Amino acid sequence: MKLSKQTLIITLLMALGMAVILRIVNLGSREFWYDEVLSLLLSTGQKNSYQHPTDMPVLLSNYINVLKLPIENNFNDVAQTFVNFLKGLVAEPHPPLFFIEQHFWLRLWGNSEVAMRSLVALFSLGSIGCAYGLGRCLLGNQGGLLFAALLGLNPYYLFHSLNVRMYASLVFWTLLSSWSLLELISRNSAQRSLNSLILKPVFLNSKWFWTFLLIISVSAGFMTFYYFAFWLIVLGALILLLNPQRWWQYALYLFSSIIITIPWLWWGTRQQLRNADLGRFATTNNWLEAMLKHSQEFLDVLGIHLLLGDWVSIAPSWLITLIGIIALTILVWCIWSLWYNQEYRLLTIGLLLGIFPLLLMLTFDIITQKFTLGFGWGRSVIFVLPGLLLLVTIYLEKAAKKWKDITIISLLIIYLTVNITDFSLRSRSMFQQISNIIEKQPDTPTLIVMNSQAWGHVLRLAYYLPSTSPVSLLAQNSDELASKLEKTLQSTTNQYERIIWLDSQRPVWGKPTTEKQKEKVKAMLEKQFKLEESKTLLGTWELDDFTFNLYQNYTKNNF
Repeated sequence: MKLSKQTLIITLLMALGMAVILRIVNLGSREFWYDEVLSLLLSTGQKNSYQHPTDMPVLLSNYINVLKLPIENNFNDVAQTFVNFLKGLVAEPHPPLFFIEQHFWLRLWGNSEVAMRSLVALFSLGSIGCAYGLGRCLLGNQGGLLFAALLGLNPYYLFHSLNVRMYASLVFWTLLSSWSLLELISRNSAQRSLNSLILKPVFLNSKWFWTFLLIISVSAGFMTFYYFAFWLIVLGALILLLNPQRWWQYALYLFSSIIITIPWLWWGTRQQLRNADLGRFATTNNWLEAMLKHSQEFLDVLGIHLLLGDWVSIAPSWLITLIGIIALTILVWCIWSLWYNQEYRLLTIGLLLGIFPLLLMLTFDIITQKFTLGFGWGRSVIFVLPGLLLLVTIYLEKAAKKWKDITIISLLIIYLTVNITDFSLRSRSMFQQISNIIEKQPDTPTLIVMNSQAWGHVLRLAYYLPSTSPVSLLAQNSDELASKLEKTLQSTTNQYERIIWLDSQRPVWGKPTTEKQKEKVKAMLEKQFKLEESKTLLGTWELDDFTFNLYQNYTKNNF
């Protein structure tokens, strides 16, 4: 199949339109997931006001207040909220910029799902624009559209474009810094491309403009995610390979970016390092086992980033690795084809922006004996995603011949299919289902018994359940739940007309409930309550999964 240039461009524009539509229609299609509600808590500036559940029930409505901005009557109150907000960040492992952005966005638009995710989605649209600019700088208009379309429909990036975390904005700063640097290099290099000069406003041809963007984007990237420091090495490698004569000039720009971050580095980062939990990344003492796991993580990241997307949350390990092998095979073919066609400069840029930082992170893990590459299904290295897609784009534009158009169409269809099936077949509405049941009898005193004290579970309950209903929460680890429930029922005889027992499949801070522990809780409840309904609540991954049991008090006359 051979498409005309105009038809291909129209197809790419349609793909970009779909990328925008998918973001808009899915802003509120799913409940907040675990980390998103933590982002909301941090953004309100009330993290330090949060109190973990005790061994006695607490009104769930008490928790909803920490998911909103505090009452502020004057400027001093606003300033105090911001001070508390910064204090809450120093126990987190991430720099403050993303949360600062969300804090002020929260002030403008509130704490709804759509409002909180809209800023992240806007950053992702900015990333698509930067992808077009970077692709156009290297490959012309069609190459820019192709790169933007692949990024816009990439399943992994679409998921993070609708996720109230810093990863979508991290990709934005990664792309903007790369684009700015390559624009500067093109103006300082004898190999200056016509694509960088024609059909642009005057300010886009200004070196000062691109210098400003480079400094700001590098500084912002580092203040969004600490691993962006590896991206500084990537930018340095680009400079030394493409324009080594002016290395000192670019070094000055990058140094200026770091200077901007010094206030936070001095005050916040030092405290974060003291609070860091690096033990969770520990490696094994067996060298062969460690190398196999490092290799698997490398393959998994490729497969997740390029093909699998958020389906990774329910995919078996062997399938993730298999898809990673397929992704690696595709990349090797792209690299070999570009080398064969003597596209050395573009191949070098693609390798530096995609493969090199991934190998850099892998080497860091091996040396430090940690496993960070595959953490969070590869989200800690999401800044390699644009480079990987750029490498594929360069291949399609410069090395793919006979099968170019059909390959482009097929890849876009695969991406679109993965996205549509993901968001249409996998819902996340567990807590809304519980809320709907409670709202059938909104004035009924209710106790929710849950085997997890993790704040991601507690706060999601508080966010979605009606705040006006008399609902209390008893949250304890699985091994303590039965005894604490017995104590509660003895001290609050006939206080609760309804009990909802939520058994988390992954309590986060404790172990799942054993069958013996379940029997104890069940026996405790059946002394006074009758089981009315039981079902499984499923979300998009294990942290969302609960067994729901509704018990009614049969000693009450109205039951």
